[in-house]
Amino acid sequence: MQDNRKKKKPDRPGPGRDRRELPANVVVGRNAVMELVRSGAPVDKILAAGREGSIVAIVAEAKKEGITVADTTVESLDRIARGEHHQGIAAMVAEKAYSTVDDILAVAEERGEKPLIVICDGIEDPHNLGAVIRCAECAGAHGVIIPERRACGLTPAVTKASAGAILHVAVAKVANIANTVESLKEAGIWTFAAEADGQDYYETDWNLPCAIVLGGEDSGVSRLVRERCDFTVSIPMFGKVNSLNVSTAASVLLCHAARMQRTGGTGHLG
Repeated sequence: MQDNRKKKKPDRPGPGRDRRELPANVVVGRNAVMELVRSGAPVDKILAAGREGSIVAIVAEAKKEGITVADTTVESLDRIARGEHHQGIAAMVAEKAYSTVDDILAVAEERGEKPLIVICDGIEDPHNLGAVIRCAECAGAHGVIIPERRACGLTPAVTKASAGAILHVAVAKVANIANTVESLKEAGIWTFAAEADGQDYYETDWNLPCAIVLGGEDSGVSRLVRERCDFTVSIPMFGKVNSLNVSTAASVLLCHAARMQRTGGTGHLG
């Protein structure tokens, strides 16, 4: 028997239809994004599809506040907005306010300790960044430095992966990691790039002010950043897999460096 009943057509996504699914850290729409920028709330980045109308003013205001603005496509914003009317612009709200590199150095000075800093050179996975921040906090590091572009910011996924450690560690976002390495060296900080062909980490002297540079998941520490570091250090591998996850490598290096700084050791085992 043929069913002649009229079938209900599936709903199509439309403005406001999927509002409940919009991530808590995403703000879309020109007025909403402008108000967010003017409020002084921590903003990780702004994504803009083109430069027309009031978007020009929003971008100018964002840059004045030091907020990263990245170009994107309307299709990408459609995915981010999940049905909301984004008007060509979206903002990613940071989970906490960013610190500065000077703030991180001040933390070490207040504690009366040699600086121990983590520099993330292009970590894109939020779970990896959150885990690195957790390792940094557990080791007593004074702060974490991340780049503005081509890297993960302080998203809710990072907060979750850090197990709350993000609330206790200063995180600075900088425009250029290589220049930041140079600035730290001028401030008396020794810099160590973690790469596969360096000196064994347990044969390295960590009893000094130091910053450990960890590379991205696929590319490692960039060539320019590595060239500017004082040393390259490695964790020896004795199995068939030739590398560790970045957060695992962070835990090994940070805990060892922290112990050497606190006990006055030279880094050598024995």
